[in-house]
Amino acid sequence: MSANSTSTLAQVTDRYGRDVLSGDWKAPPKGRSTPLAAERGVVVEDVETGWVGAVVRVEKAGGILVVHLEDRRGRTRAFPLGPGFHVDGRPVTLTRPQAAADARLSAARAAASRTASGSRAVADAPARVASASRIFVEGRHDAELVEKVWGHDLRIEGVVVEMLDGVDDLEAAIRDFAPGPGRRMGVLVDHLVAGTKETRVVDAASRLHPFAPHVLIVGHPYVDVWQSVRPERLGMERWPVIPRGTSWKHGICAHLGWAHDEQADIARAWKQILGTVRTYADLEPSLLGRVEELIDFVTAP
Repeated sequence: MSANSTSTLAQVTDRYGRDVLSGDWKAPPKGRSTPLAAERGVVVEDVETGWVGAVVRVEKAGGILVVHLEDRRGRTRAFPLGPGFHVDGRPVTLTRPQAAADARLSAARAAASRTASGSRAVADAPARVASASRIFVEGRHDAELVEKVWGHDLRIEGVVVEMLDGVDDLEAAIRDFAPGPGRRMGVLVDHLVAGTKETRVVDAASRLHPFAPHVLIVGHPYVDVWQSVRPERLGMERWPVIPRGTSWKHGICAHLGWAHDEQADIARAWKQILGTVRTYADLEPSLLGRVEELIDFVTAP
């Protein structure tokens, strides 16, 4: 076959030119939409209305994300975040601002790296042998509250919290523990205010020889550790005053409309109160300072 014949055959075979289905044949005339972060100040045009404006903010409204655009006259309109915008004639899909997303992510990571007491969390820390020093509290509720807020910190330090079941015989508890060099004893006392029985007990126990230099006894002013939880967490402006002769915990339950006939009712009430505590910010400063003071004391070299 001659060269001329071959050329003629090629022209006949290619009479329709290239394959019209190859490539992005469905692409719109102005090209496909590309994602664009709706950062503040970015100027876009809403295709449907022709509104042109600079991004002011992105927020959730009616269950969807909307972008607010401010035109050159200072007027603002909101549009659903997503496709339907042009920038310099090119179609774009507005996405959540990356800077804001990064800031939220950083804040979430920072929050996750903090313990309930506000200290920096130590990840994957190996278990420590319990320290010889101890912190003692009056009862189970005190211990559970300390554990919820300071538990991570105490485990990192190897400090154990023990219960006294009241402070009426605090001197005997000190003698039994026998604090000394390298074996410190911290004690948290409820309702430690001037003129109370607790004050007299603590004054005597603080002078107990030869243990006194290795013992720190501090207290908060609340009748019960329940009261150290900020009342706002329970929907109250302040904790109510319970009349003399009425059990304080029973009186609180009655005020809140909770069952209080049996000890199981009191236990459930405490669990409900404890459940409102998320971090140290949900507790009164008068308790926070005292617990931190005890931790510093028993962990000092």
